[in-house]
Amino acid sequence: MSKITEQVETIIQPILDDLKFELVEIEYVKEGKDRFLRVSIDKEGGVDLNDCTLASEKISEAMDENDPIPEMYYLDVASPGAERPIKKDKDFQNAVSQPIFVSLYAPIEGDKEWLGILKSVDEDNIVMEVKEKSKTKEIEIPRNKIAKARHAVMI
Repeated sequence: MSKITEQVETIIQPILDDLKFELVEIEYVKEGKDRFLRVSIDKEGGVDLNDCTLASEKISEAMDENDPIPEMYYLDVASPGAERPIKKDKDFQNAVSQPIFVSLYAPIEGDKEWLGILKSVDEDNIVMEVKEKSKTKEIEIPRNKIAKARHAVMI
């Protein structure tokens, strides 16, 4: 997490707590000549457009008072969507028995990307059930080798 996203989290977390929203992810990115502060939120049962609008208004007010970002940017508050990122221990626990996609810092069994069903999670590893040609196998992945993980939509 960058220094800017850490500062933004400090500012907006109390707002989201008051609104009973979960902070899923904060991204500060440059796309072309524009900069975007993207805040993903969720709640039990999911968020809708009204929830995102309310959170955006409250976050915008707070950021206007104490903005750690010196340049102009666009604020985007949205649902994490079907392919929600998996970052925290709780996220991994909640994803057990569901399809996930992981990309790794270093290959395991020759691959740096894996798609499958998350079977189990512990402090150090995850176990995924993956398909390889016509067979199904389990693969153990050290959590410190995971660059990114997200929920996946499998057909």
